[in-house]
Amino acid sequence: MRRAGRLVAEVLALVGSNLRPGVTAAELDVIAERHIRRSGGTPSFKGYRIDTGSPPFPGSICVSIDAEVVHGLPDRRVIRAGQLVSIDAGAIVDGYHGDAARTFYVGDPPAGIAAFIEATQLALLAGIAAARPGNRIGDISGAVEDVAAAAGYGIVRECVGHGIGTAMHEAPDVPNYRMRSAGMRLEPGMCLAIEPMLTLGSPAVGLLEDGWTIVTRDGSLACHFEHSITITADGPEILTTV
Repeated sequence: MRRAGRLVAEVLALVGSNLRPGVTAAELDVIAERHIRRSGGTPSFKGYRIDTGSPPFPGSICVSIDAEVVHGLPDRRVIRAGQLVSIDAGAIVDGYHGDAARTFYVGDPPAGIAAFIEATQLALLAGIAAARPGNRIGDISGAVEDVAAAAGYGIVRECVGHGIGTAMHEAPDVPNYRMRSAGMRLEPGMCLAIEPMLTLGSPAVGLLEDGWTIVTRDGSLACHFEHSITITADGPEILTTV
C-alpha cells in the first residue's frame, strides 16, 4: 500500500508540474501512465468499469475541469489559463491500490478561488485527523462536513470516499456529510480513501452522456482532494505522499 500510495503521489506531482495552458488532458494522461508503468505499477483506472453495463474508463487519470466534479475523461480538451483542474490518479503495485486526487488552478487564483481550494484541503485534513482507532466512520464524515459548512460550500452527496486495498473500491463507504448512523468503528490496519468534493454553488450533480463525468447541475465550480490512509495504533498515516 505504501509503494502504491507513493507512486500515486509522484504521478500527481508530475502531472501538476506539466499542467499549463495549451497542454491537453490526453497529454497529461500519457505522462501519468508512462510514469506508472515505468515505476512497475499498473494504472487502476484504465479499463475500470463501475458495473458490467458501464463503459470502461479510457484513461489512467481523471481530468475534471471547472464544473466537472469527478471522473472527467482525459481527452483532447486543451487546458486554458484560469481553469480549475482536478486530477485523480490510481495505481496498483504488488496487488495493492493507491488512490489520490488534487485540484489545481491554472495560473494565479483569485482570492475567492484560492479560499475554495484551501477549504477543500482543510476538509480533507480534518477528515484524516478524525480517522483514529476507536472513532467511527461518522467522525470522519462529520469533520469534513464541519469545515465545508463553516466555509459555506456545497457538499456533493452522491460521491463518497471508500475503503481501499486489493481492490480500488472496498467497504466501507466514507461520506463527506453526517449520517444517521455513526458507522463502522475504526481499527488499526484499516485503509481508507477520504475525498471531499465541494462546490461553489449547489451540491446537486448530474452525469454526462459519456457515462463517467459527474458535473454540477448549476455549472458552479467544483474542487476535489483525496488521500489514501491507513489507521495505526497511533492514528492515521497518509499513504499517498512522497
